[in-house]
This record gives sequence, structure tokens and C-alpha cells, in this order.
Amino acid sequence: MERYSRQMLFMPIGEEGQRKITEKRVLIIGCGALGSANAENLARAGIGQMVLVDRDYVEWSNLQRQQLYTEADVENQIPKAVAAKARLHEINSEVEIEAYVMDADAITLQPLLRGIDLVMDATDNFDTRFMLNDLLQKASIPWIFGSCVGSTGMSYTIFPNESPCLRCLLDAIPVNGATCDSAGIISSAVQMVAAHQTTEGLKILVEDQAALRTSLLSFDLWNNQYHTMKVERAKKQTCPSCGENPSYPSLNYQCRTKSEVLCGRNTVQIRATQAPDFQILKKRLKRMGAVKANDFLISVEYESYRLVFFQDGRTLIHGTNSIEKAKSIYYQLAG
Repeated sequence: MERYSRQMLFMPIGEEGQRKITEKRVLIIGCGALGSANAENLARAGIGQMVLVDRDYVEWSNLQRQQLYTEADVENQIPKAVAAKARLHEINSEVEIEAYVMDADAITLQPLLRGIDLVMDATDNFDTRFMLNDLLQKASIPWIFGSCVGSTGMSYTIFPNESPCLRCLLDAIPVNGATCDSAGIISSAVQMVAAHQTTEGLKILVEDQAALRTSLLSFDLWNNQYHTMKVERAKKQTCPSCGENPSYPSLNYQCRTKSEVLCGRNTVQIRATQAPDFQILKKRLKRMGAVKANDFLISVEYESYRLVFFQDGRTLIHGTNSIEKAKSIYYQLAG
């Protein structure tokens, strides 16, 4: 336990807390900025098992704040979950890590929840967060919400059946709809949110629930503002996610969209019902434009667009935010 000796000297953790950390299993949804930071923090802290889920691959704009990735990952178009797993194993080979390149939805996540002690939210949109909120309320698994944009950030710890859920919270508190792609972001805002998320996560992992922060935390680093807000009264008995008669509205099949515009990215994602044969697809795409491929995806430059095909049947069409245009381009190339 020498590598964790300084952490064990911290009395709220100690030897017993460290033992508990090494026995726990954490699911991280999203391997971007917050996901990278939380995953590295937990790997260095000695988490026993980590499950990583992300649907995207590493791009140049990620390197400014997504600390697990390198220029080689960009050049080789490595999926974030795969690149994160490789880097984390270099940091701490004792951690058991599973990596999944896929959309996080109520169907794909269900089998991954077995044995999970904590979920870290590192997503970039509220549709996914509302799905997580309902899924984890139903499964009674604690999770830690986190978001950041510009120089601002927020964090909140949700314990099913005890604290207000995300739906309760956002009904009471308006949230800015800005994204990193529209308003930018500085890396220190990411680190601040991740620091709070990881710390709350460690409290849960060592089973020190009494130490958990029950308030919503928000800050603006550039304007030197830091706030905590008591939210206990936001919990509603009539809430469809955590109330007396929950219906979990975000778990409905209709919420699993087959085509969607990705938040702020001028990109459309199309989800096919069946994954393509990569060998046949690769041959066809080579007649269309410049092709790159690895074990996880195939990308092609076509006119002013870039299409990226994944093994799970998803395709990203970069260069448009029109679903109809994206579908037209997709069917031209994918057949």
C-alpha cells in the first residue's frame, strides 16, 4: 500500500477507507474533460474497478483540456474510452478497467450497472443526464452531476431516495444552455468541477455519507464568484423521477433517438439498427474520398463533410446540423 501512503495518512480515509476504495467499482459516463480528470484522479487514488463509456474519438480541440490524450491519439482517431484506458493503465496497472465505445442510453447502460457503487456524470448534454437521473433513481445508485462552460461550473451529489434528483433541481433552478462549443472553456474550470466531483466520490467510496455536501455548488473563476445553494426543499413528492409514484419518463423508448444533432458541434449522429460490414464499407468509401481506419472506426472525407462510422452502428456526419442533409449524405455513402 506504499503508493497510497500519503492518502492513507489523511484521517477520513486511513487504512480502512483505502481498503474500501480498492474494493469499489465506478462507472464514468463520458471520457471528455470531466471524465478524463475524474478517471485519472480515481485511478491514482486506487479505485478497484473502473468502467468507461464514451461515444466519441479524440480530436485536436480536445487536447486543451482533456488531460489523458495525446497528439498521437488525434492522428490515429482513437476512441476516447480506448485511449483513456490505455493511459490509465500506464498510471496505475492495478486498476481493472473496462472501456466501451458506444452511446450511453437506458438500454446500453443497463448491463453495466451490475456491481456499480458510484456513477460519475461527465456528459455534455441534459438529455443524457435526465436519462441517467431516471436510470440511477430506479437502480438506487448514487451519482455526481458535474458541468462546466467558459469559466463556470456546477456540481451536485445525488443520493436516490434521499436528496432531490436532477429533475427536481432543474425545475427549481434555471441552467444556462451555453456549451463549450458556443462559449468556450478554460481548463481550470474543468479541474475545479472534477476536484469537487472526485472528492464527493471518495466520500461515497469510503462510506462517509455524513461528510457529503448536500448543497448545489457553482462558481465563476474568472469573475471570482463561488456559491453554494441549499436545495433540500426542491425535492418534490410528485416528481416523476424520484417522487412517491415515479414513472421514469426519460427511460421511454421514444427518448432513444435514432438521429440527433450533437450539442454545439455542427455534427449529426445517426444510429443504424445494424452495424455495417467494415471490410465492405471500407472498400466502398475508398471510392468516395480519403479514408482512415482503425479497429474501432472508419472515417472518410467527402466533399465538405467528414463521416465517421463506428462498430456499434453509429455514424457521425461532421459539417452539418441538418438531420435531413446528414441522412442524405449517409445513404449516399453507406448504401
